[in-house]
Amino acid sequence: MGKYVVRRLLQMIPVIIGATFILFVLVYALPGEPWQSSCGDKACSPAFIAKFIADHDLDKPLVIRYLLYLGKLLHGNLGSTMHNTTVLGDLATRYPVTLKLALIAVAFEIVIGILAGVVAGINKGRFIDSLVTVASLVIISIPIFVIGGLAQWTVLGLKLNNVIPVTASQGTWKQLILPGLVLGSLSVAYAARLTRTNLVENLRADYVRTAKAKGLRPGRTIALHTLRNSLIPVVTYIGFDFGSLMGGAIVTERLFNVPGVGFYVYTGILKSDANAVVGTVTVLVLVYLLANLLVDLLYGVLDPRISHE
Repeated sequence: MGKYVVRRLLQMIPVIIGATFILFVLVYALPGEPWQSSCGDKACSPAFIAKFIADHDLDKPLVIRYLLYLGKLLHGNLGSTMHNTTVLGDLATRYPVTLKLALIAVAFEIVIGILAGVVAGINKGRFIDSLVTVASLVIISIPIFVIGGLAQWTVLGLKLNNVIPVTASQGTWKQLILPGLVLGSLSVAYAARLTRTNLVENLRADYVRTAKAKGLRPGRTIALHTLRNSLIPVVTYIGFDFGSLMGGAIVTERLFNVPGVGFYVYTGILKSDANAVVGTVTVLVLVYLLANLLVDLLYGVLDPRISHE
């Protein structure tokens, strides 16, 4: 196990370099004047522009700037924004909010999605199976900003905004309930369909028929054998989804005014703050890679036949 983890960590190095280089080129090659956002509606003075270019190494070739960025990254420095605040400091205050939002969404996804998939798989071909299938297709077909708008409208229409806030400007657990449910709604539909499909397939497997022939109760067969094998692709999807959620859901955080990473990227794009965007997405790449590593390690827990040695 230890050798596998070390090997995977070493494999992350070229991935991080390649991903950050592509991102760096795409962001810094875009046309525009990044210093203009620091001056507001007024034109920046030549002295300010010259100082801004020198402070952010904009006078150097793109490859040299990327190498300087890698050097800072090795020391845990993600650079500074156009407003002279550190990207790492900004993310340190925003990531806890996004983490709470992601945990609410993933908990909703695991509990409701897997439960709905199990119920549909056990009752294949019955009304409840068709209901889960149709409901998941409807949710998947609706854009997330429409679901969020409908959720806000419903809460306000029922005058429940004192119980369930429709904005999350402070990022508290209570305020994040509604955006968390909206953010996890699409994932619930995919988790339910994955669980249902894999459960139905495994219920036809030979080992299930053997267990039933030996007199093992249906509930124990499903809980200890069938469901455990069926959850491997679901865990893969949830791990991938958690990495995506930790990167910040831009649409949801913007819609509910959540002071998280997604809203930070959104404002960085609007203000042409390249350092903020590059630094945030670099952290997102790291989160994705670590989430995938954790998912691979969980495979051995769900199926002892899978070995990492």
